[in-house]
Amino acid sequence: MSATIDPAVPPSGTGCAECERAGGWWVHLRRCAACGHVGCCDTSPAQHATAHWRETGHPLIRTFEPGEDWWWDYAADEYADGPALADPQHRPVEQGSPAPRERVPDDWRSLIHR
Repeated sequence: MSATIDPAVPPSGTGCAECERAGGWWVHLRRCAACGHVGCCDTSPAQHATAHWRETGHPLIRTFEPGEDWWWDYAADEYADGPALADPQHRPVEQGSPAPRERVPDDWRSLIHR
């Protein structure tokens, strides 16, 4: 097994770890395949998933969105493949996107997927 993937580690939570601490919001979520860190995507204001890769060197992520199953390799800058990871496989469906709803600025509210 690659040192950059630990299929047994669960996700760090149901939202972006840093946005939750800072009271921020996100568009979509990404899950680190090495440590389970859940961070926000590059469409999100803070781009915490990419920042996590830069800080830790963990290159492989998997989408943490319902109905999606793709992987990304930051180091190779391309899609990747990986094994099944520990549950849950995605954020709660009822959470919607962007989220958390109460923190999303008014100019983004029309884009919320319920």
